[in-house]
Order: sequence, then structure tokens, then C-alpha cells
Amino acid sequence: MNRKFDYGGQAVIEGVMMRGINGYAIAVRKQDGSIELFKQRFLPITRKFPFLNIPFLRGTFVLLDSLLVGIKSLMYSADVVEGNEQSKDNSVKNLLFMYASITISVAFAVLLFFVLPTYASSFLKGAVRSYIGLNAIEGMLRVLIFLAYLSLISLMKDIQRVFEYHGAEHKVIHCFEHDQELTVENARKYSTLHPRCGTNFLFIVMIVSIIVFSLFQWPSLKDRIVLRIILLPVVAGISYEFIKLAGRSENRFIKVLTYLGLYLQRFTTREPDDSQLEVAICSLKGVLDEGKTIECP
Repeated sequence: MNRKFDYGGQAVIEGVMMRGINGYAIAVRKQDGSIELFKQRFLPITRKFPFLNIPFLRGTFVLLDSLLVGIKSLMYSADVVEGNEQSKDNSVKNLLFMYASITISVAFAVLLFFVLPTYASSFLKGAVRSYIGLNAIEGMLRVLIFLAYLSLISLMKDIQRVFEYHGAEHKVIHCFEHDQELTVENARKYSTLHPRCGTNFLFIVMIVSIIVFSLFQWPSLKDRIVLRIILLPVVAGISYEFIKLAGRSENRFIKVLTYLGLYLQRFTTREPDDSQLEVAICSLKGVLDEGKTIECP
């Protein structure tokens, strides 16, 4: 087992996807109670093209890879739960739907977390003369919208199930990183919060965007929106490097930001039951034991 590689994943519908060195595995609880495990080889773009794997550039490509695998995993899990086997192939229809989903997801995120805050803060331009102050207000609005969004979706019953699997994913990763045998009993005792979680990344993106955008003047609304979209890869690149640094740094400031990100995970994780831990364990074993047949409960 490779302890140097940062294993991780995401919750899907009634299941967990885990990413490994050479691919990913999706474990889904079927309606009959059994667990279906699907393993797929996947080489990140930063390994296909090593020149992209340089600090501050790689973050954007890692994020795009994560979106690609994440949406594909969600589509697969939805089909398994519904008893539909079509998602296992790479038909043109499935690929078009997947890329359309990615486009819509990115567009929605940009509109909600970047266009809306800069539009709303523009009404304060007459009262706040400093462009740094206006950028700071925009950033605070972005954080508030993000918190409101998390609060609203956490009220949905189906999303609560996903958050429970999210908690299961974190517990099992903790168990593995503490060199414990991957059992329900061992995983149960660990926290549902994890410093490398995507929620942490999104929080850091919010903070970094405040700093980066504050370096620029306050032009017209159209120019501000275009500027923010252009700067998104810069923000993503800095945020990704921060998350990597936070995992091994003892700096007090970094620890404070990491703690705030962990606090936000209380919105996106729930305590899982034993059956959900079984699914997460099965998924992680799927990427740890490549090429082997994994027997899930």
C-alpha cells in the first residue's frame, strides 16, 4: 500500500467513490442490500502531461479532473440505484450528458458564487469609495451565499443521505491513514471531518478570491465579471497549493483557516451508520487492491 499517495474521494448516491493512484472505485448499495463495486482505470491529466503538474498551474487541471470523475461517478451511482445498467458504457449519449452536466455545474457555480456577489455589491459603490473595501464586501457576500447554499441543500432528505456517505468516506480514510485495519469497528471511532475535504477547498477558494480580486480596481460590472472568470484558474491554483501545504504545515495561521474549513464540513457531513461504512470500506479496498477481486457484503 502506498502511504505517500493522498487517497480520497466523494460521496455519491447511496455510495462512495474513492480515487487511487491509477484509477477510482465506486461502491453503491443496491436496492436488494448488496454492494456493487465498479473499478475504472484513470490517469489524471497532470500525469499524462507532466508539464501541467507544476505548482499553481496544476490546481485548475486537478479540479477539472475531479469534476469529470465526480459527475461520472454520480451518474453511475444513480443508474445502479435505479437498476439501470446503461451508465457502464461510454456511449456518445452518456458522454454528451456528462460533459453537459460539467458545463452546467461550472456555469451555475460561477453565476451563484461570483457573478451574483459582484452584482449585489455594485449597489454599494456610492457608499464605499475604496475598491479594496468593495472587493472585501463582495468576498463576504460570496461566503454568506456559500453558507446559505449549504444550509438549504442540507435540509433535503436525499442530500442528507449523501452527507452521511460523505462522513463514511472521511472515517474510512482516517482509518487507513492511521494504519488501522479497514473494518467497520475501527472506522466508526474516527471523525467525519477531514482536512483534505473538498469543502475545505471551496472555503479556501472563497478566501483566496477576496485577496486576489482586491488587487484590482473596481471597473464596470461587465469588466468585473469577465475579470473574475479570467482569474478563476489563478484562484484555483493558489487554493490547491494551500490545501496541499495545510496537510503538513504547523503554521498557526494555516491551522486557523483549516479549522474554519473543518467547521464548514459540519454542513456537508453526517454521522454514518455501519452499512454506509461498509460501502466506503469496499470502495477504498477497490483502489488499494488493484487487479484483485474484492468481495463486498
